[in-house]
Amino acid sequence: MLKSSSTELWGCYDLAMLDLDGVVYIGPDSVPGAASHLAAAAAAGMKLAYVTNNASRPPRAVAAHLTELGVPAQAADVVTSAQAAARLLAAELPSGAAVFVIGGLGLVEALQEEGLRPVQSSAEEPLAVVSGYSADVPWRTVAEGAILVERGLPWVASNTDMSVPTPQGRGPGNGVLVEAVASFAGRRPIVAGKPLAPLFEETRRRVGGARPLVVGDRLDTDIEGAHNAELDSLLVLTGVTGVTELVTATPEQRPSYISADLEGLGAVHTAPERTPAGARLRNWCATVVGGSLRVEGTGKHEDWWRVVATAAWGHLDDTGQRVDTSGIEVPR
Repeated sequence: MLKSSSTELWGCYDLAMLDLDGVVYIGPDSVPGAASHLAAAAAAGMKLAYVTNNASRPPRAVAAHLTELGVPAQAADVVTSAQAAARLLAAELPSGAAVFVIGGLGLVEALQEEGLRPVQSSAEEPLAVVSGYSADVPWRTVAEGAILVERGLPWVASNTDMSVPTPQGRGPGNGVLVEAVASFAGRRPIVAGKPLAPLFEETRRRVGGARPLVVGDRLDTDIEGAHNAELDSLLVLTGVTGVTELVTATPEQRPSYISADLEGLGAVHTAPERTPAGARLRNWCATVVGGSLRVEGTGKHEDWWRVVATAAWGHLDDTGQRVDTSGIEVPR
């Protein structure tokens, strides 16, 4: 269930591990208010790390994009799944070892940073294979890498996200490529990115922070990843999570806190009180009657979401059934 904080979150946690798409920006545009909320968090002493499953762009490119959107960032503030994947490989391979890359520049530079040699030819005698999203990877590279995986070379995937945002809408992500290679080779990769722990561990190594808070918009990557890394999390509602996703969340996909946007970093959070039929917080009351969720009251937008989540999760845990939300209306 949700947690309460004794003070603003930036006073409880010293590092925010921030997802990007849906949290800081949506496609090419900044999330409204994100720049000012992050500036306030930094001024309060909170370290900011921008943590992304996207392995296609090197950190300097991500930092430049953030700076263009009014969020000042350096390459050292950005941690990618490509870097986490390279770290996993470097721990198992000798320095200078060749690694076959099914991916792009983000993976190439991450491997070089770890003292490994990225290649895209089996003639270079690679000792492992790494794969990550790249819009420009040719099929011959995928095929040659898949053959190496089938032969038994160690294989690390940056992430298994099934979709990525594109200018044309939702497109196939690295998870689609992973499934293709795995189906051919009959093997599964070691995964570096969210929702698994290596990317969060890499972030702490690079940025520091004794009390991290994961901030994201997706339950199945950001929030579940925080759970796997045994970290608290803040769900923001500027991305893909809506009522349907929230009320069906299983315990490993439930955030510690919920906020409309990044302003929640500077807020004191109060968890709802459980009631026999649901939950209550200030002037909002959510109840489950005959399997249907009802919400009454008025007040803050975030409090509505918090009572809805608490009542729905309680019902799911008690009965094994998701609540019917067809009769509720999300406040603006």
